[in-house]
Amino acid sequence: MPTGTSTATGQAAGSRLAQECTPPPLPGKVVDVDLTDTTGAAPMRLTVKPAKVTAGTVSLRASNTGTLAHEVVVLPLAAGKPIGKQPIGADNRVSETGSIGEASHNCAAGEGGGIAPGSAGWATLTLQPGRYELICNFSGHYAMGMRAELDVTQ
Repeated sequence: MPTGTSTATGQAAGSRLAQECTPPPLPGKVVDVDLTDTTGAAPMRLTVKPAKVTAGTVSLRASNTGTLAHEVVVLPLAAGKPIGKQPIGADNRVSETGSIGEASHNCAAGEGGGIAPGSAGWATLTLQPGRYELICNFSGHYAMGMRAELDVTQ
């Protein structure tokens, strides 16, 4: 059951009911993740703010401002490896092996079927110092630019 406040706003993402929802107060450092798919020359985009936080409890607050369902998967990024270089499989997705969490539940925390347009999802993780690639791993979305780096410092 969602822990935030929500109101139905109509149909979106196939038969999924779009909801506007307000995430509850989240613990730790909060990183806002914007998921969109309607920005002209760059048709898909995932942005994080702030892009750098200190290690410990970190909450991702993902808002879908696009027209398609999206998700946020957190993958550790090896030293010296740039974002956007994950191998893409035949299903147009990257491997989630090693993922340390995700926000993909509509109007709720954790894993789910995707965050509907106009809605939000969230996840609280314990992050160690390092670099992480935040991605939307719906088919084709990563290749179209839905990825960003989150740096976690001591």
